[in-house]
Amino acid sequence: MKFAKTKDASGKSVNDKTTVIYNERITIKNIPLAAYEYVVNGKPALEWVMERQAVTTDKDSGIVNDANLWATETMGNAKYPLELFLRVITVSLETMKLVNALPPLGDAADLR
Repeated sequence: MKFAKTKDASGKSVNDKTTVIYNERITIKNIPLAAYEYVVNGKPALEWVMERQAVTTDKDSGIVNDANLWATETMGNAKYPLELFLRVITVSLETMKLVNALPPLGDAADLR
C-alpha cells in the first residue's frame, strides 16, 4: 500500500492522503483527511496499518513478512488486509466523532 502522488503549488510531488494504492488493481479513493486525525502511539492508525501490511524481507534471515500470505494461510481470507484497512478508516472516523463530541475537560483543580 502506498499513497498516490499529486503536485503541490510549486510543482513538487507530494503524498495524496485521500488516495491509497492498495495494489496494481485496487485503489482506495476519497479517504477523508479526518480519518488521519485518529492517532495511536504518535502515528495515524491508517499509516500504521499501511506500514504493517507492507511486504518486507529481513536482511539477515531472508524471512519474508507478507500480510497477504498470512491472510490466506491463517485467516483463510485473501481480502483480509484490504478489509482491515477499510475498517480502520471507519473506526478512525467514528472515534474522532466521539472524541470531538466530548465536553472539554475542566481545570485540574476541578478534578480533585
